[in-house]
Amino acid sequence: MFSHVMIGVKDLEASKTFYDAALGALGIRPGRVDPKGRAMYIHNGNIFMLTQPIDGNEACGANGGTIGFAAETPEAADAFHKAGLENGGTAIEDAPGWRENNDLKLYLSYLRDPAGNKICAMCRG
Repeated sequence: MFSHVMIGVKDLEASKTFYDAALGALGIRPGRVDPKGRAMYIHNGNIFMLTQPIDGNEACGANGGTIGFAAETPEAADAFHKAGLENGGTAIEDAPGWRENNDLKLYLSYLRDPAGNKICAMCRG
């Protein structure tokens, strides 16, 4: 359904440092910066990008939005959370752990990135 996800960031260097660490904990290679100054992460055919807004306005997190990254194990989701906190992220919501809703059992690990975007590593039970 998606070709890519791109988010706005306030400080590309700080956000790239954060995502290199957090996504690196999930086995994703560090982002590469293209000639237009956007950081790009490519993994399993998916593309995730960071950019400063081209309209010149300040980047802000999407109110009500969350970007979820797949984690193979709960330990990987925990490593994502730890790496994110150590690199400028902020813990939000409940601590990383299992959540059950109807027939779904998910391990969720939420953070806000340095620009305020809400992200999550998720492992299915």
